[in-house]
Amino acid sequence: MRRLLVDLVTAAALAAAPLGAVLALRPGWRELALDLYVLFVGGLALYGALAATREAGGAGAPHAFERALAPASAGSERLPELARLEREVVLAQSSSFDVHSRLRPALRDVASDRLWRHRGIELDRSPEARAALGEELWELVRPGREPPSNRHARGLSLPELERLVETLERL
Repeated sequence: MRRLLVDLVTAAALAAAPLGAVLALRPGWRELALDLYVLFVGGLALYGALAATREAGGAGAPHAFERALAPASAGSERLPELARLEREVVLAQSSSFDVHSRLRPALRDVASDRLWRHRGIELDRSPEARAALGEELWELVRPGREPPSNRHARGLSLPELERLVETLERL
């Protein structure tokens, strides 16, 4: 705020130089020159009042609605793993190859972890894993699953993905 006041006073002082020159060189323009100078200083005063009001009222800060719509700041960035998984899910909807090469490893990790933690079953070694996961999820995460022969075949639909996630959550 102090910096603004210094800038306004400096601007008014600098504007006094042309006023002095007009008064010295053109005495007949005295009233016009004084009117223009007063108008200029009044504009500076209005600008200063507006800036002080904005600063005091926090007008420079965004409203809650604007903050909610703004992208996350550097301090609250989304986890890179979450962004990567979101990309894998989107890609898995487009092709069977992306399901196999991108989404399957993530689902295998989750299935393996949940089977072990909640049931003491190893995904790659226990025959009980198939029954615990169900046929749909087992077919996707089973050990030794070969890549699809048609890499461009349809991927997973959202309902299919939801069923797989629900099965994992039930473990």
